[in-house]
Amino acid sequence: MLTRIRGPRDLDRLGPEQLEQLAGEIRSFLVDAVSKTGGHLGPNLGVVELTIALHRVFDSPKDKVLFDTGHQSYVHKLLTGRQDFSRLKSKGGLSGYPSRAESDHDIIENSHASTVLGWADGLAKANEVLAKDDHVVAVIGDGALTGGMAWEALNNIAAAKDRPLVIVVNDNERSYAPTIGGLANHLSTLRTTDGYERFLARGKDLLERTPVVGKPLYGTLHGAKKGLKDFIAPQGMFEDLGLKYVGPIDGHDLEALESALLRAKGFGGPVIVHCITEKGRGYQPALQDDADRFHAVGKIHPDTGLPIASSGVDWTSVFGEEMVKLGEERPDVVAITAAMLQPVGLEKFAKAFPDRVYDVGIAEQHAAVSAAGLATGGVHPVFAVYATFLNRAFDQVLMDVALHRCGVTFVLDRAGITGTDGASHNGMWDMSILQCVPGLRIAAPRDADQVRAQLREAVAVEDAPTVVRFSKGAVGPAVPAVAKAGGMDVLRRTEDGTADVLLVSVGALAPMCLDIAGLLDKQGITTTVVDPRWVKPVDEALAPLAERHRVVVTVEDNSRVGGVGSAVAQALRDAGVDVPLRDFGIPPRFLDHASRKEVMAEIGLTAPDIARQVTGLVAKLDGRLADTPAEVARD
Repeated sequence: MLTRIRGPRDLDRLGPEQLEQLAGEIRSFLVDAVSKTGGHLGPNLGVVELTIALHRVFDSPKDKVLFDTGHQSYVHKLLTGRQDFSRLKSKGGLSGYPSRAESDHDIIENSHASTVLGWADGLAKANEVLAKDDHVVAVIGDGALTGGMAWEALNNIAAAKDRPLVIVVNDNERSYAPTIGGLANHLSTLRTTDGYERFLARGKDLLERTPVVGKPLYGTLHGAKKGLKDFIAPQGMFEDLGLKYVGPIDGHDLEALESALLRAKGFGGPVIVHCITEKGRGYQPALQDDADRFHAVGKIHPDTGLPIASSGVDWTSVFGEEMVKLGEERPDVVAITAAMLQPVGLEKFAKAFPDRVYDVGIAEQHAAVSAAGLATGGVHPVFAVYATFLNRAFDQVLMDVALHRCGVTFVLDRAGITGTDGASHNGMWDMSILQCVPGLRIAAPRDADQVRAQLREAVAVEDAPTVVRFSKGAVGPAVPAVAKAGGMDVLRRTEDGTADVLLVSVGALAPMCLDIAGLLDKQGITTTVVDPRWVKPVDEALAPLAERHRVVVTVEDNSRVGGVGSAVAQALRDAGVDVPLRDFGIPPRFLDHASRKEVMAEIGLTAPDIARQVTGLVAKLDGRLADTPAEVARD
């Protein structure tokens, strides 16, 4: 059945039994395909029937169907003609999120949570201005509804009672882990309560059969519907905003879903359709995974759900284990997560110290301000978050944490090029954005030992914010220092301490920088390699060290614009050190999904590429021609 679906309108000719068959085939396809490539499995298994119903009721792409975050869009891809999942999240293959480059059916692709309702509000307003009859449908999870931006948008959406917009709440009680907070409690109450519409329908049927007083009584009952709703199910939160509420609906009942969506489509104003779904539905290994229902998996055995191979110890687990040790030593250390307890490595800390970990939901802005309050109250908060998501809380880092000189430690996971999750998930802006924050200090550990050491150094700072950032994936072998220069580690040096090139290595790129030095050595170019460890502020020992070299080169896994290279250049200018400087990093553009190695090769952030350019620079200083690129990289 699935192979016959080339576009949404192919669904129109299918009957109920065929649709059920199609749903089963989609689930089988997803388990088989995603087990080979890795990807977001659990969320997509949960929205099969919901996505089918959306595409039967609405006419995409004329009608705009928007997915918040977008990790649950695999079924949408299958129903819109994209059934080759063989290179999912790999270079040249399908993105793991909606992608405008792939299909006109994909409207937004930013893959950050809680934004879809703002998009929907804008699109609905544009339809109104241009007198279009297109429908706008926004699918948002209960986890994403914990984000403040979603409620800012709801406030605006509700202001126009006659502006059509359908909001589908995909309520599976989870974002990554189980959804927490007051909103979660409200939705839980709705799930377990007999719906008002069904109660009213039964009451109407009974009263209309009652002679004389039946219809007047029904009118009174209908007029008191607000009170009844609050009594039967606390839906007032939505209706007080002016939003029509439909539900809760069984998100795996195609007939009920289509009926609810058709009613919402014809209403003529903003409507919330509340659907109850099961994350990981139809796949027993996912249902048995209490942590996150296989939210995102690597390559797995499809029958068992077990990983095919281990990639070794990763950066995240090193951080997580050290946090437990810190927690044992310091009762004032607490942890904060934004709905990602397990992905950022805080699960063990939470088990050891359940009263000292705070999951604030998908609310990075609130997390940063709450951290400022915790620090002011006398404890030391560690807010662990993906580097790309700290972008959302910049104002709070600047004005609430730094301005008040609060001792808050931000631990940035997945910093630098992350690769397969695409443009929105690369953590390539943090060292640029944070450079301008007064008093803030940034650590970039090069290996597991440095993660442990620099985390401890960070939490020892009580009068300013600190940042510890590290990469995604397996952490390599330890990179030993051969000497110290101020607070910096010297990783390679000449006997007399002078050389042609001073190579400033940032974080996890230390092994590559040592490779660069090896390539330069073969060209007769001597190199000193230093790891600043703390890249903000620039170490005072760097300027006098730079004076003893002919060229200074910085290499960072961050945007070249305003990053460490820029900070080093400014520090050298301020110190009156006038040496040529070259900075290597990520160009200021959004990067397509591919493996980390492929992305780095594409942007020229590899040892041979950098060695070739540095060789050319030194040759220019010598007044001679550089060797050809092939000769530089040959060995």
